[in-house]
Amino acid sequence: MIGLFDSGLGGLSVVRHVRSLLPLHDLIYLADSAFCPYGPLPREQVTLRALGCADWLIAQGAQVIVIACNTASAAAAEILRARLNVPVVAMEPGLKPAIEVTRTGHVGVLATSGTLRGERFANLVERFADGVEVHRVECPALVELVETGELSGPRATALVAAHVVPLIAADVDTLVLGCTHFPALRTLIAEAAPQAMIIDTGPAVATQVARVACSVVLEPGSGTLRCATTGDPATVAPGVANIWGSELPIEQATW
Repeated sequence: MIGLFDSGLGGLSVVRHVRSLLPLHDLIYLADSAFCPYGPLPREQVTLRALGCADWLIAQGAQVIVIACNTASAAAAEILRARLNVPVVAMEPGLKPAIEVTRTGHVGVLATSGTLRGERFANLVERFADGVEVHRVECPALVELVETGELSGPRATALVAAHVVPLIAADVDTLVLGCTHFPALRTLIAEAAPQAMIIDTGPAVATQVARVACSVVLEPGSGTLRCATTGDPATVAPGVANIWGSELPIEQATW
């Protein structure tokens, strides 16, 4: 079994890519909705939540852990790798590929404060952004749209445009989806920036998950998908259905 977690529902975008590559492997997804969003939380608290989520998934039988959350990856990836006895796959914003394809030298990164203000992101900028202007945009309102399943409509369109259009006006031609929530809003983002290249690292992370599953000889199962939340399953269920495209049973996770 492969276990994935996020602060909320955004990590379902990663689940979708993993499912596409590994259709017969059993997956379990945990949304830490009781503590969503992670972005404004202190780094130490995010680390504790990430450890709790990983431990819960392992207790359910997960043999690979995927941190399907940029904020949790920034805060806790190395700690989880040091403490857990299973492989850990983490995420980081796709700044390097964005810099490779920008023509204007202006790249926009849509993410949470926890990601954009973290040491991991600062190191990415230092390593790869020589000569490129990196425009950082904190987007808590967009996270909330996805959590509630509001992926279309006038309000969602206006909120996305408010975050994206100023970047295009600043000559940004490449947008990095630095939060796993934002692929769910990709259609609206593309409408607000029709000429921009959009970078989503979900497919690359899924490819790495497939490599790890092969390296630890993780055998295919029956292709099941379990979903759980630390919040209220009844509250979370509508958002899950809107993001996934169909209703999924939601379990209660406690520890």
